[in-house]
Amino acid sequence: MKLWLVSSLETDSPLTSLFESNYRGLLEVEIMSNERTGRLSGSCRPTIFFAGVLAMAASTAVAAEPTWAEKMFDSTSHDFGVIAVTAKVTHRFQVKNLYRETVHIASVKTSCGCSVAQPSKSTLASGEVIAIDVTMDMRRTRMSTTRKSAVLTVVFDRPTIAEVKIPVSARVRKDLVMTPGSVDFTGVEEGKAASRTLKLRYAGRGDWTIKQVEVNSPHLTARVEETRRVESSRLGIFTKFHEVHYDLVIDLKPSTPAGLLRETIVLISDDKKTPRIPVLVEATVDSDFTISPMAGGVVSLGSLVPGRAKRVSVVIKGREDFLISKIEAGTSSGVFRTKLSGATRRVHVLPLTVTAPEGLAEIRETFTLTIEGRDKPLIFTVYGRVVPAAKP
Repeated sequence: MKLWLVSSLETDSPLTSLFESNYRGLLEVEIMSNERTGRLSGSCRPTIFFAGVLAMAASTAVAAEPTWAEKMFDSTSHDFGVIAVTAKVTHRFQVKNLYRETVHIASVKTSCGCSVAQPSKSTLASGEVIAIDVTMDMRRTRMSTTRKSAVLTVVFDRPTIAEVKIPVSARVRKDLVMTPGSVDFTGVEEGKAASRTLKLRYAGRGDWTIKQVEVNSPHLTARVEETRRVESSRLGIFTKFHEVHYDLVIDLKPSTPAGLLRETIVLISDDKKTPRIPVLVEATVDSDFTISPMAGGVVSLGSLVPGRAKRVSVVIKGREDFLISKIEAGTSSGVFRTKLSGATRRVHVLPLTVTAPEGLAEIRETFTLTIEGRDKPLIFTVYGRVVPAAKP
């Protein structure tokens, strides 16, 4: 007697099933009867071994395949590298909703008190992109720590329950102290320059030097100034070392746009093994105008159905009464319609009607508002994903 065992896992959609891949394992087992004992005994043909190997390989593939939630992240791990003992560093993970259904983040947490995580938004419309910032603060760890790691856990409850775990880590160098642990520009008014100074203290080689400063942001400039180089000791001649002091001066340009700025400046030393020293720079530039609802500089239109008009209200708020004299779109496709009130007030509600044409997968448009008496115009971008109409 032969018994065929067939195992199958199938899924129709990554958002409606807990399984992401298909596999089939096929085992052929021959069952023989022992007439004397009345017992059954089994023997497996050589094909069973190969089928078992294929089944295990398929199982491994299933485990390695990213889940529907993991596929939305631009990366699922991050190494901050080597940082100073008192440093504060941040990394931004991008999350994009790749699906037609709305995705909702139920919670975001980290496994260590030295780290915090904050999403820019908890609900993602189809095609929408948000950020999750993870900050690791070495000042909240033990001074004896040489390596620090944490796990970021993001829990989703829509359209189905899913959990994404992202490991983050950093190596700590004890010979370098930064005061403060990061550069903070808080509450800077738009159009005004600002400057901050961070003090750096190194203990070790007498000829230790910072050779270069890397700045990738067009809104920042930075320079280092050596302030002190002396020989020191703690317990006599057996523990002599040299101290080298630098001032890191960071300038925020007046052309920096309103909003949150988060950048990393890198100091390059003459160390052979760990020459790069990251320095976190955060700035909050306050505008005299705010536009909402906005996340990541974009006003979401949500899901759009071809040929069906949808209205979105964009709210523009100023510190004082103002007049919107003109609105201009980046293209002349005729997809959008709006009307200006012609009134002078502190809060304006701009009715924006969009009708998606056939043949487009998404709509992205940039609008420019001219404010009476203001040299610099207000600019905002809208985005929506086009989906087919639901079948009756």
